[in-house]
Amino acid sequence: MPVFNMFKFNFRFFLIVLISGIFITSCTDKKKLIYFQGNLSQSDANKTYNPVLKIDDVLSITIMGLEAEAVKPFNIPLANISQNVGGYSQGTPTPPGYLIDSEGNIEFPVIGKIKLAGLSRSAAIDSLKKKLVPYLNNPTILLRILNYKITVLGEVRNPGTFTIPNERITLPEALGIAGDLLITGVRKNVLVIREIDGKRTETMVNLTSKELFSSPVYYLSQNDLVYVSPNRAKINSSVVNTTNISLVVSVISLLVTMAVLFSSQK
Repeated sequence: MPVFNMFKFNFRFFLIVLISGIFITSCTDKKKLIYFQGNLSQSDANKTYNPVLKIDDVLSITIMGLEAEAVKPFNIPLANISQNVGGYSQGTPTPPGYLIDSEGNIEFPVIGKIKLAGLSRSAAIDSLKKKLVPYLNNPTILLRILNYKITVLGEVRNPGTFTIPNERITLPEALGIAGDLLITGVRKNVLVIREIDGKRTETMVNLTSKELFSSPVYYLSQNDLVYVSPNRAKINSSVVNTTNISLVVSVISLLVTMAVLFSSQK
């Protein structure tokens, strides 16, 4: 009987510790799951964004002016342009446009090569206007990046590459397009890989902190890669085989059965 009492005490103690551990873990996990913790009204927001043109960007450039015949030689015929009027999309073919080559130039009608890589949209428009001064009087220039896309991979519901129609997207918006993070995604260490001047940079972002809004990658750039890593539970589950799980379940079932038998014999 003393042995039974000791076993009964140890079993109760084990249950108490197990339940307490689950409760403490749940409280900790809650802090890991909630986004944007802290006083958002006092956070420093990254308010400005102007995309910088890069090598391999495909540009739509439309020149407009008072004299239709004068601007006609500087525009790609409308029949050759496929407009992308939809929302966010995956795998959409890029319409014809001006490709920025490996040297950062585009081949523009009449003028020839123009260096645009490394310039912001507004700076690129100013550069084009200066080149057009000998030919046109105060033209209006519309410039758009046709292949503006971002990629979201890892622990999200719908990973993939997404074409962004408005050339302006934040990290939270990108994760929203990808269906948000799975419960197994690590929210404190979301990786954003960006290429700047031919070099890849890596930035870690904590989605649970309000500091996200002042991050240099809060606004994503074209061709950015966002990766959400799996948590420890997901990693461990991927290496645990079915045989081991069955063995653990069998042992637990045996312990519970023994406890019930001992209790009935008291």
